[in-house]
Amino acid sequence: TRRIDSSINNMSGSNAPLYAKRSLRVIHAESDDGSTEYKRQVHKLSTSRLHTLATQMSYRLDEGHGRCTYHIGVEDDGCHSVLDYSAVSESAWVLESIARSLNAVVLERKMIQNEIEMSDDGKLKLVDNINDVLVVEEPPVLSSGIDGFNCEDEKEEKSCGDDEEASKKKSVRKLSAADEAYTRCELTIQRVETHLLDPSPLSLSSLSRGSSFADGVNGAVEASTLSNLERLKLSSPASTTCRKEESKVAGETNDTQHTVNTVEETLSTRNIRVAVVGNVDAGKSTMIGTLTTSFLDDGRGSSRTSIMKHRHEIESGRTSTSSSHLLGFRHSGEPIAGRDKIRANKMKTEDEIARESYRIVTLMDLAGHEKYLKTTIHGVSSGFADYAIVLVNSRHPPTHMTQHHLNLCCSFGIPIIVVFTKIDGCPEHALATSKNELAKLLKSPEIGRRPFAIKTEQDIITSMGKLHTLAPTIDISCVTGEGLDLLRKMLFSLPKRRRHEKKVDRPFEFLVEDTFLNVPGVGSVVSGFVNAGELNVGANCNVYVGPTNDGTFLKTVAKSAHVARINTSHITAGQSACLAFSLNKELRKKLRRGMVVVQESPTATKEFDAEICVLKGEGTTIRRSYQAYVHILNVRQSAFARDIQIVNNNALGLPPSHNAKEDTEGIVLRPGSRAKVRFEFAQRPEYIRPGMRMLFRDGRVRGVGIVTGIPQ
Repeated sequence: TRRIDSSINNMSGSNAPLYAKRSLRVIHAESDDGSTEYKRQVHKLSTSRLHTLATQMSYRLDEGHGRCTYHIGVEDDGCHSVLDYSAVSESAWVLESIARSLNAVVLERKMIQNEIEMSDDGKLKLVDNINDVLVVEEPPVLSSGIDGFNCEDEKEEKSCGDDEEASKKKSVRKLSAADEAYTRCELTIQRVETHLLDPSPLSLSSLSRGSSFADGVNGAVEASTLSNLERLKLSSPASTTCRKEESKVAGETNDTQHTVNTVEETLSTRNIRVAVVGNVDAGKSTMIGTLTTSFLDDGRGSSRTSIMKHRHEIESGRTSTSSSHLLGFRHSGEPIAGRDKIRANKMKTEDEIARESYRIVTLMDLAGHEKYLKTTIHGVSSGFADYAIVLVNSRHPPTHMTQHHLNLCCSFGIPIIVVFTKIDGCPEHALATSKNELAKLLKSPEIGRRPFAIKTEQDIITSMGKLHTLAPTIDISCVTGEGLDLLRKMLFSLPKRRRHEKKVDRPFEFLVEDTFLNVPGVGSVVSGFVNAGELNVGANCNVYVGPTNDGTFLKTVAKSAHVARINTSHITAGQSACLAFSLNKELRKKLRRGMVVVQESPTATKEFDAEICVLKGEGTTIRRSYQAYVHILNVRQSAFARDIQIVNNNALGLPPSHNAKEDTEGIVLRPGSRAKVRFEFAQRPEYIRPGMRMLFRDGRVRGVGIVTGIPQ
């Protein structure tokens, strides 16, 4: 509704003209909620005010699911602010710079003039004929410069389905920069969630120091081009069809051009999962805390306290649970600081790191104490690690736990990177002793790796592609920072080993790693890993969750999903995600770790066949009715051997001492021998399918194998 508040126009006094000017309502009043924000003018701001505006814009983007609208030159009640073109244009430039710091771009910038005219009695009023209002779509300043409005014709030619007469009309009518040309602006801002954007052509601190509008534009012209903006507009649904048609006509085949990389791609195809293991005093949590926060340790546990989950872990210094932490890298390989630059005590959230990153390394912090060995085994079994970092305290020789961790990683075929920690103040003879002892472990027949010292960046390049035969070793100190840059470059250079994107066409399979039975306002939530397929969540997304203790599956609806704390409607293979279900209080009590979420009606089994290999090492005897604790991906349960069949070891070239033997009590398996074994779970049925890798232990790891079949 467009009206003039007559009561204000009739006011008398010195302030009456000011109120009269700003009483011309052009749009409806602003709402505290929603994706629309009104601003009179934004200029000459302090750094703290700019960060407040950035937080406000982030809120509006979240409210609009990634898109928001800013009205510049408009009061909160919807009245025109009566500002000239230069003031509104400068405010739009500042807001666009703030948008860049949030990984967002301006999709549309409309300048509106001629809404207000002077009446015969000398008062301002709204124009009677709405056709006289001039609306010009300018190109965003930070993408194409401010060379008049000659880009308008080019932009109109690229738009889909625009009328030719309207295009000609817009190209003729031009905006006025006079003081009497009252202007307002509408900015449509879209979060593109891509690492290709510069954080900002000018930093927020530079804006607060009073950089001129022209300086910002000149820098922006060099930083961005119109072609980049058009490519970034792929996030806009309205422009997707248009761009597809253009690409077909142009025949774009240049593979070297940058494409838009979304958070979904970053968290799946460019996410390297690294398991961090080592003895209890090796400094695993300290190293992860130093890498993710970009702050050095003080030598008294400041880094590890920032990532530990429980109070008893902070007090004792021992990690007892498995946890994951994101380390982000930009396209150039520069690590993303995990702490806010302004507030050093504030950690960046996972969604902030994911949106800024080109590549992500997920560091899985596992327990090192022997008491928590079963937790570490489960973390390696269900973590789908691409690589493993084995930490060794340089001041003490490797322990038996180091050997267990090396055997565990090699049992799953995970390449190893060895890191010697605490080298600051370490005597040279102690470091040399630790390296010699570790070299003996690596060269043993059970491990079969050759240590390779990483001293320069060229050594990193040399080791790539040979990680199944080499074990790179790096010396670091989390207190002095020595070796941390080499370790970061090593992590950034690691190639993706597990190709989960090749499993997208398979049926959907989500492995449940943890459950949250009653999240306020949401309900029951499960977290885990998407092992195969893809899923579009929503009101019509029916899934099966189970198996329960009796072997049945619960049919429910997957209402919503989160990936790295980012709300999404689509999850795909290779992502760690959370799913929210529609379950009543009775059914949600049946949720547990080790379940699976599938779309097709599944079946659970209590028996399965597997081909196993008993690991070499301490003597152990395996015969019928042997009971062990079995780990199959996220499933862990006690099981016993019902039947054993000998595999021909002679065909494998194994020595006679490794052959399985048959005595009066049946077949007996020795270390190094292979056999086909039928296992039976001791407690409840589980979801098992052929091809899953398994590991069994009775206190320590005894053997590995692959599930070959499910009895009918």
